[in-house]
Amino acid sequence: MNRRVVVTGLGAVTPIGNTVDEFWNGIRNGQVGIGEITRFDTSDFKIKLAAEVKGFSAKERMDVKAARRMELFSQYAVAAAKEALEDSGLEMEKEDAFRVGVSIGSGIGSLQAMEREHGKMMEKGPGRVNPLFVPLMISNMAAGNVGIQLGFKGKNINVVTACATGTHSIGEAYRTIQYGDADVMAAGGTEASITPIGVAGFSALTALSESTDPRRASIPFDKERNGFVMGEGAGVVILEELEHAKARNARIYAEVAGYGATCDAYHITSPAEDGSGAARAMGEAMRDGGIRPEEVTYINAHGTGTHHNDLFETRAIKLAFGAAADHVKINSTKSMIGHLLGAAGGVEFITCVKSIQEGYIHPTVGLLVPDEECDLDYTAGTGVSMEVCCAMSNSLGFGGHNSSILVKRYEG
Repeated sequence: MNRRVVVTGLGAVTPIGNTVDEFWNGIRNGQVGIGEITRFDTSDFKIKLAAEVKGFSAKERMDVKAARRMELFSQYAVAAAKEALEDSGLEMEKEDAFRVGVSIGSGIGSLQAMEREHGKMMEKGPGRVNPLFVPLMISNMAAGNVGIQLGFKGKNINVVTACATGTHSIGEAYRTIQYGDADVMAAGGTEASITPIGVAGFSALTALSESTDPRRASIPFDKERNGFVMGEGAGVVILEELEHAKARNARIYAEVAGYGATCDAYHITSPAEDGSGAARAMGEAMRDGGIRPEEVTYINAHGTGTHHNDLFETRAIKLAFGAAADHVKINSTKSMIGHLLGAAGGVEFITCVKSIQEGYIHPTVGLLVPDEECDLDYTAGTGVSMEVCCAMSNSLGFGGHNSSILVKRYEG
């Protein structure tokens, strides 16, 4: 547990850019990646908007033959992991591959494969189902494909905790390195669920915004918020044991400082109304890192734009931070890229790292109408240039899953 863990590589595929640089430039420019759904005909749907990845070409990011045996969520994960590996400068021929692992989760796997093959079976019979249907569909194949494509032979796991998947995956990779089970881990989340059944399912749950205005659809903490906007993509980071990183003169972006995880044990979709479960996860992350609430500069909130989530997360922050809650900067990256479900925590962790690196906290874009019950500093209006010493990323998932992770400036 004395092993320190640092971030040495970043990779992302998002609705506002298919690399980390493109994504961060979009963040700095307040770009909103939400638009009309192009993947299928929405004539019969109440929901018209989503945050789609644009211009992604698998053949430009990986082996073409291998890509044909991957569904979109796996392609996104491999593309992001390859970028993170290249960014880290890690040379696998110099590594013990069994000390390099993967912790990349997907909340759902491939709904595209499920819809496509179910249609074949109903129209033409079970004999026409693709022999690769199962390995294409199942959610662990993102982690499996990353291991295969990059030659990572160590621990390879797929955490599935709905919208908390990405943060749990990074937290469990952090613990893996802390406990000495690996020296390097590729960690994060991936998702590609903008499909008819995916949108119809969340719509039936009344979880999605029915707005047709891209600038007023994903509006976390705004009084007029009425649901989240489905997004897609992947966020993957390279985590590394500090001495291992120093030995190869790696560039260190930041240090992972703490991790907390709890369950509300309350309801399958709603967070606990008093915020106690999420507050405990935040508190455990701070205790794990020996960090006081006053030392946390910035919180990247789960901030989905649903009424319950934003209200209950506000209560949770107040419960966990006490008087310090009035002074911490908070924002929601989902205001620009929608809700990436299992990938959200991975991309939002990258946002925290970049905020530390560049001293910039982005605005919660679209937050125009204050809500008297959501009365903290959500960085409305414009972004803020300021020193960010320590950042927290929160993710809350259906089933009551809560996860919080802290990342801080690397001090040597």
